[in-house]
Amino acid sequence: MRSIFWLSFVLLLAGCGNGQPAAPDGKAPAAGEGLRAAVSGPLATRFYEGRQWRTAWTPETEAALTAAINDAARHGLEGNDFLAPIGRARTPAARDAALTLAALTYAGALARGRTDPAGLSEHYSVPRPDPDLAAGLNRALAENGLGDWLAGLAPQDAEYRALSDAYLATGRAATVAPGRPATAANRAALEQARTLAVNLERRRWLERTPPATRIDVNTGAATMTYWRDGAAVDSRRAVVGEPGKETPELASPLYRLVANPTWTIPRSIQNGELASKSAAYLRRNNMEMRDGWLVQKSGPRNSLGLVKFDMLNDQQIYLHDTPAKALFGQDDRHASHGCVRIDDALGFAQMIATDQGVLDQWREALATNEEAMVPLPRRIPVRLMYQTAFLANGRITFVPDAYGWDDKVAEALGLPSRPRSAAARRRAGDLGP
Repeated sequence: MRSIFWLSFVLLLAGCGNGQPAAPDGKAPAAGEGLRAAVSGPLATRFYEGRQWRTAWTPETEAALTAAINDAARHGLEGNDFLAPIGRARTPAARDAALTLAALTYAGALARGRTDPAGLSEHYSVPRPDPDLAAGLNRALAENGLGDWLAGLAPQDAEYRALSDAYLATGRAATVAPGRPATAANRAALEQARTLAVNLERRRWLERTPPATRIDVNTGAATMTYWRDGAAVDSRRAVVGEPGKETPELASPLYRLVANPTWTIPRSIQNGELASKSAAYLRRNNMEMRDGWLVQKSGPRNSLGLVKFDMLNDQQIYLHDTPAKALFGQDDRHASHGCVRIDDALGFAQMIATDQGVLDQWREALATNEEAMVPLPRRIPVRLMYQTAFLANGRITFVPDAYGWDDKVAEALGLPSRPRSAAARRRAGDLGP
């Protein structure tokens, strides 16, 4: 297991520098074909093209890079992953190229994440940062600001700092002294450290300046937060997809409110849960066939409730009301077919309509008792994100990994796996979307 899962965390990374000078005379080696041959990858190639293939590193900048990467534990990363290839370089040109690769790889891990979320999730579409790292590294070296540049690539918000501080503290608690057995406390700290490392990685995937007005849904905790002009003005409980019918991680704009929505039932539900239902059951639940599709008519018993928040995406994911209000009182609210149900959805719809200046139109639409659309003058970005460790009321909060998606990220980061619990695999069997 990788360094016993970084059990020493900070201590393990201290002294990871290699201390070997770039050339016997202490100066950067001369450029030449050896450098071109040693460089691999388009990003490193662009970096050296920006320098007209001059070598980049001196003993001073190498020391600055080593010091910066030795602080990787602050980000839930292991510094030796980035530094180890430098020690294998056998020529000055190869060493220069290895230092550049280490710098760019570490910079990319801080700026965009060590892993690619699109490769870990089928429908991931939340925007990611995309800074010009080759140009940034050249500027940082020219201005003698390598450490500051690297540190500034990671998220700078209070939540990331809190997760980072918790990771360092938890890592110290998880350390096992040589020759001593692990305790229950060590194992618990180790598990928390793993969760924190995964969630630090998820924060690095996110754009550094999200839209000031937006809706964020944390599908791990089943909660929703409405941000207006950079301030969180409303938070409420949600019901999200159950395991096996997970709500995807995506970004999609909210573009209209639908009053008294009908529900065109997906084929998967029509041919699954409803396949054996009688005609009497369908009539009791206001369902009828329309052009080959089973449709539930408007009304308080409609599975979408009295309001649907329409979003633009290919997965037919949206926010909505529900008649199943009792689910909001449960701790585990992973109980839908993938869409997101909002507690007091009518109150939230009124808030959105007021902010958008369409409150009168919304009230008129609702009063018709029939399906009616109210377009929003300004689309509101919505982000559906899976987070199992987060800052709430000034404290780090942990929730169970209901979808098992922590495991995917942890595996990609090289962290140890863990067995899934039966509770995390259960299905609620709710009919609604």
